[in-house]
Amino acid sequence: MSTPAPVDASSTPARRDRLARFRGWTRGVLVANVVAQIGIIVTGGAVRLTGSGLGCSTWPQCEPGSFTPVFHEAAGIHPYVEFGNRLMTFVLAAIAIAVLLLVTTDRTRSPRYRVLGVVPLAGVVAQALIGGVVVLLDLHPAWVSLHFVVSAALVWLSTYLLHRHGEGDGAPAPVGGRATSLTGWALGLLVVPVICLGVVVTGAGPHSGDAEVGYRLAVDPLTMTRAHSASVWLFVGVLALLLVLLHRAADGGDLVRRARRGAWLLLVVTLAQGGIGYAQYFTGLPVLLVGLHMLGAGVLTWATARAVLRLRTRA
Repeated sequence: MSTPAPVDASSTPARRDRLARFRGWTRGVLVANVVAQIGIIVTGGAVRLTGSGLGCSTWPQCEPGSFTPVFHEAAGIHPYVEFGNRLMTFVLAAIAIAVLLLVTTDRTRSPRYRVLGVVPLAGVVAQALIGGVVVLLDLHPAWVSLHFVVSAALVWLSTYLLHRHGEGDGAPAPVGGRATSLTGWALGLLVVPVICLGVVVTGAGPHSGDAEVGYRLAVDPLTMTRAHSASVWLFVGVLALLLVLLHRAADGGDLVRRARRGAWLLLVVTLAQGGIGYAQYFTGLPVLLVGLHMLGAGVLTWATARAVLRLRTRA
């Protein structure tokens, strides 16, 4: 009996990779996923700021017997704003499916990386279900708040997935020393109360999302605003410490310089977001500024994740 010819193991995965021609698209798809996750925060904010949360009276249909808005004079723009936000979910779903296919099937990467490809699609499904509960419970404030917080979490996770795509699969090693790493992790944790208190402030104010009930959360708006502002100032203080540590780092190589750029960009985003916050507070909460502040929350989450993740490297 003749001995079978040896198989070139290195070439076997390539032969079996039916998506090989599309692998070069992976980074672009992951960038699109981050942008779309921030974008749906904006469209969701438009629903809230225009009081269109019940523009579609039911879920998953928009109106009983119809998945699209039914025109009548009393409806105004509300059904179309809400339906537009629902359409954005389909855009996210399409991108999430592309991420799933490109990431989970990439046999050149570790299983820990590939499993991350499930996250965007799982997030879309979870958000669709939460959105349905929000409508069916007539904009219950707790579920509306959860809807936003999950969106912010998906921005962070999508940024993490994009960052991991550009890394190797070796063990992570800190950039800039232990103190720098700990400060970075503290910064990552502090963004949680910044976002969550911001959600409470919006829910306690006149732009809570319900045209009939101006203040959905039974808390004092001024107290919540001050708490939110305090969390932001604490965040800025820790970010300033991080910048000092990065500029004092003995090793001034490319990785440290890259981490510095990430931290400086985060400072710019934070100051811009804080400026919008104070501007809206002192001008009576105009809708446009509140909408920009919601966009800023998504960008702040992205910039924070990006800055923190640049404090480590993988072989």
